[in-house]
Amino acid sequence: MGTTTGGAVAPKNVAGSLRDYAWARWTALGLLAFAMFCSYIFMDILSPIKDLLQSTRGWDSTAFGTMQGSETFLNVFIFFLIFAGIILDKMGVRFTAVLSGGVMLVGAIINWYALTDAFLGSSLDVWFTNHLNYIPGFDELGISPFYKGMPASAKFSAVGFMIFGCGVEMAGITVSRGIVKWFKGREMALAMGSEMALARLGVATCMIFSPVFAELGGDISVSRSVAFGVVLLMIALIMFIVYFFMDKKLDSQTGEAEEKDDPFKISDLGKILSSWAFWLVALLCVLYYSAIFPFQKYAVNMLQCNLAFTDVGPKSFWGSDAVSVWQYIVMIIVAFASFASNFGKNKATRVVMLVVAIGCLILYCWMGYMRQSASAIFAVFPLLAVGITPILGKYVDYKGKAASMLVLGALLLIACHLTFAFILPLFKDSPVGGVIVAYLTILVLGASFSLVPASLWPSVPKLVDAKIIGSAYALIFWIQNIGLWLFPMLIGKVLDSTNPQITEALANGTMTEEVASISYNYTAPLVMLACLGVAALILGIILKALDAKKHLGLELPNVQNVEVEEAEIEAQEL
Repeated sequence: MGTTTGGAVAPKNVAGSLRDYAWARWTALGLLAFAMFCSYIFMDILSPIKDLLQSTRGWDSTAFGTMQGSETFLNVFIFFLIFAGIILDKMGVRFTAVLSGGVMLVGAIINWYALTDAFLGSSLDVWFTNHLNYIPGFDELGISPFYKGMPASAKFSAVGFMIFGCGVEMAGITVSRGIVKWFKGREMALAMGSEMALARLGVATCMIFSPVFAELGGDISVSRSVAFGVVLLMIALIMFIVYFFMDKKLDSQTGEAEEKDDPFKISDLGKILSSWAFWLVALLCVLYYSAIFPFQKYAVNMLQCNLAFTDVGPKSFWGSDAVSVWQYIVMIIVAFASFASNFGKNKATRVVMLVVAIGCLILYCWMGYMRQSASAIFAVFPLLAVGITPILGKYVDYKGKAASMLVLGALLLIACHLTFAFILPLFKDSPVGGVIVAYLTILVLGASFSLVPASLWPSVPKLVDAKIIGSAYALIFWIQNIGLWLFPMLIGKVLDSTNPQITEALANGTMTEEVASISYNYTAPLVMLACLGVAALILGIILKALDAKKHLGLELPNVQNVEVEEAEIEAQEL
């Protein structure tokens, strides 16, 4: 069932089923998207407080990067993500969704405990200090998730993050498969883009609130930020459970079974791996995501090192916790108004919503500047993406050109990382100019990334049989996870190796951990990420040429014959 290759039209849905009603489709999407929103918050919960981890837990950039890269370790080297794809194909969307929610929560709780004061000096602290300093085989291959001298809290935190990573990547392929199930033959690119837009608001949420919880009441505690993420993952699990019952109702209406009559076979993987187009899409995915997600983990610290911030007193409104709430409210208004501006029933409504979005975006940026906070500035990352994702999704759904959008995304990616590397440092002595350059570059980077879910993910069903879509997504995620494991560590190691003066100053006591954490030169890591964009650009051009030659349908629209289907449904209801 469903779409196979070359953009073929999917069979008609069963008339009168839940997915034939827009409210039901988008409710299901909302449940999945909100769960991913919560998981994205936890994924980057430590990113805006990297400096606090160095000053309170002794994590240098190498320890931070190694811990962050551990998220994907089990997925890549124990092949858990491949198993997750098989589980998804055999057990179905709803079972795998609930399972992924539970796994995320377990890993998050371990991650939280590793950063509590209770862990310090405990038997676990002693054990992790004395063990896992050498793992035979893994150390020789250079892929060990630990190393000698790594702080015990970072090691145990990495264990929790590995488990969380299994759950979040399982959730990612499950949500993608769920969207295909509910939106096949319809507005799939818009749905996938909208899901990712909401999920990425999680990035902004953690950038705004993680430092607030860590510094609440003037008492620094990084574990409070993680506890905030744990609570949200409990909510995510509830969302998946609600989706479970909604999805079960759909299957009872359509007669579809969670376990297909034609079961998964290992030989099916050969069908996927033999496709050149699949490999190009998978490699594009790993390049895009490796240039974005690892960067997010260091972005706040990069801004701290390249912008001149002044201290805002805690008694000032701009230094209070209340301003974070107000800025978040403004952010939600920006996101809602910009997203809704695409769906107004008349032109006047759309214009009003757009004006509100632009006005509130300017207000949001001004508030971030007044707070003199790098995390508040980087939180603007997803906002432009939220507004343009529906436009991109609609365009791909009704006009096509997915491969062309991937090429455009690569060009923007290159430009943004090079701007961070060479132009932003020139404005370090200009408080206003530096912030403006940072805001514009961050907004464009977020917009470029929105091209991926709107164009890349909806292309996968055109390349593989519907029965093995789950496994296809799992393989892509597995390949992507190699980059997400490697590049956080690489960035950390490159930072330490290209900033030897910081290591020396810390060793001889001429620099404190607090000063060291905001004194790094980020040029080398940013150039490395820009090179990923260059590679993505080359592969995007090759994919576009292959599509033109093989007629894969990547440049064709996703929505086909929907009007005919809906007319038939309405006729049957009458």
